Amino acid sequence: MVKGHVAVIDIGKTNAKLALVDPANMSELAVLTRPNTVLHGSPWPHFDVERHWEFILRGLADFHRAHGVSAISMTTHGACVALLAADGSLSVPILDYEFTGPESLADTYDAIRPPFSETGSPRLSMGLNIGAQLYWQFQVDPELKARTKTIVTYPQYWGYRLTGVAATDVTSLGCHTDLWNPHAGQFSSLVAELGVEDKLAPPRRPREVLGTVLPDIAAHTGLDPDTPVHCGIHDSNASLLPHILGYQPPFSVVSTGTWVIAMSIGVQAITLDQTADTLINVNALGNAVPSARFMGGREYDIAIGRQSCPNPSDADMQTILEDKAMLLPAVVMESGPFRGRKSHWIGPEPALGTSLRKAAVSFYLALVTSRCLEEIGHQGPIIVEGPFAANRAYLLMLAAVSNVPIKVSQTATGTSQGAAMLVEPSSTVTSLETLPVPQPEALRKGLLSYAENWLRVSQK
Repeated sequence: MVKGHVAVIDIGKTNAKLALVDPANMSELAVLTRPNTVLHGSPWPHFDVERHWEFILRGLADFHRAHGVSAISMTTHGACVALLAADGSLSVPILDYEFTGPESLADTYDAIRPPFSETGSPRLSMGLNIGAQLYWQFQVDPELKARTKTIVTYPQYWGYRLTGVAATDVTSLGCHTDLWNPHAGQFSSLVAELGVEDKLAPPRRPREVLGTVLPDIAAHTGLDPDTPVHCGIHDSNASLLPHILGYQPPFSVVSTGTWVIAMSIGVQAITLDQTADTLINVNALGNAVPSARFMGGREYDIAIGRQSCPNPSDADMQTILEDKAMLLPAVVMESGPFRGRKSHWIGPEPALGTSLRKAAVSFYLALVTSRCLEEIGHQGPIIVEGPFAANRAYLLMLAAVSNVPIKVSQTATGTSQGAAMLVEPSSTVTSLETLPVPQPEALRKGLLSYAENWLRVSQK
């Protein structure tokens, strides 16, 4: 057991976080956040890594002064790499994967990318395939490849800044990059096609120790110079790890945030439909995991008009069920099992800012989640992590339509807990609550009827 506490650098697409985790019980002693603002200057939209770095160093110093930090781990969103120059600085700002620039060369990139059967990586829009990012960047900046000595995945970028050791990790490489073959556990044929086989840092398992903090980091933060820094992990796989270590398959984990990622463990072999935003993730143990996803958090913000709504009561939910007020997919047309569909309402559209609006939007999100789970052959209980774990309307609809136990995480961020378990994998998973069967029975019947109608009209 680690003596002391684990500091977790947790960079999500919407917010950057620093969490302090007690490895004895995986409870979070403190959490700091800041917006993950995208800068729109030259040469393309990019992440504000220097402000993140200041935030991280300040938080590490504060955490260590107040509680003591014995180890550091990292978790970040996927679809992100850092290109490092010979002196260790960025050879170019880190591209925001939502930038559409790579789509301008989609046809020529598609001609060289490996098939889905090799990578388990679907062809995605914008820069969601790292291979497409690199191809486009090297084309629009012909000198960039020569300026770049090393390419690291995003969790390991922060590890590099802390330790000076360059690496990639198997979970980030296995996150729809086109760069990894999850069946063989090695780089895909695209790496040689792009000519970066000597630039991509070596792949490592997330729990490996990169090294200890650099002397100037120790001096700046007060950390012990021997503080170990673990390799780090892709955020959805961080959410998955505690359950892989703590539960018997089959089961599924639904990790919610800007992205909703459904991942099934212990299911029978299934042929994935790459047009439905399914993919093969690679978990912290290096194993392939059938997964499906959509931008559920982003869709929630858009659908409620980016404003606060009161939590719906049972009576509010009953009103939506009786009125058959339905939001149909897809709010974000570029993601999910209904990609390419244009969202619209049928029935009376609830007013913005109301609890009725939140109920209807939550039902929509649960039904899209259910479709994601079907696409990956889900079996067994469903564990919901992240913000949607506190959304009762979402949970009730998901329980009704899936007809399996729904367990909800009680941690503020499942990603931080999972990243901390890279340091102390023997720790127990924090308790999960099982959602009771919806009551009264009339509400359950209404949920099932609503779901049947929604599924029918969503296919048209």
